[in-house]
Amino acid sequence: MNNLKLVYTGKTKNVYALDNGNCLLKFKDDCTGKDGVFDPGENSVGLTIEGVGDVNLRMSIYYFEKINAAGIATHYVSANLEDTTMEVKACKPFGKGLEVICRHKAVGSFLRRYRDYIEEGADLPGYVEMTFKNDALGDPLVTKDGLVCLGVMTEKQYDDMKEMTQKITRIIADDLKEKGLVLYDIKFEYGYDADGNVLLIDEIASGNMRVYKDGQYIDPMTLSKLFFA
Repeated sequence: MNNLKLVYTGKTKNVYALDNGNCLLKFKDDCTGKDGVFDPGENSVGLTIEGVGDVNLRMSIYYFEKINAAGIATHYVSANLEDTTMEVKACKPFGKGLEVICRHKAVGSFLRRYRDYIEEGADLPGYVEMTFKNDALGDPLVTKDGLVCLGVMTEKQYDDMKEMTQKITRIIADDLKEKGLVLYDIKFEYGYDADGNVLLIDEIASGNMRVYKDGQYIDPMTLSKLFFA
C-alpha cells in the first residue's frame, strides 16, 4: 500500500488511487462505537476488533456479485482477501455524502418519528429515505425536492437511486430469508460516474443492516458469524 496514493482516510476504510483510474478500498478492523462498545450508528471510531475488516469485505463481495449479476450498477470490480482490499470504479459522491435507507419494518429512527401513526415492527413497503452525512447536524433527512433544489442530484438520479435501492434491498432480504433471518432495514451509499449514472458504492456489511432472527435483534458481530457459519 505504501506506493499507492492515499485519497481519503475513512473511519473503517482507506481509499487509494490506482494507475488504471480505479480506486482501491482498504478495509480496516476499526469499528464505530462508544466507550469500547461496537455501535454501527455511532459517528466515531470506538474500538478495533480483529477480523472485522475481513468479514465486512467477504460479505460485501458476496452481495456486490449478486447485485452485479442482477444487472444493477455498482462500483465493485474485484477484491483481494489476502490484503483485505476491494478494487472499485472511481465515482463522485452526491453532495458531501448521502445515506440511503430502505425500510421493511417500522423500527429505529423511523418509529421514533412516526410512532403516532404506526406500530413497532409494522410492515413497510420498501420505504426509502435519504439523509445528509453530517455528524454535527445528526444526519438530517432530505426530500427529493430538497435534493433537486439544492443541486445535489437530478430528478432522474433520485428516481434511479430509489428504484435501485428497493431492488437491491429485496435481493438481500430474500437471501437472508433463506438463512432464517429477517431484514428490517438497511443503509446504502451511492455515487455517480462521469456520465451521471448512479452506482451503488461503499460496502454491504452487517453493520449497515438491522436483522432479526425469531423476533430477536441480531447484533452485527453475531450476524457476521451466522452469515458465514
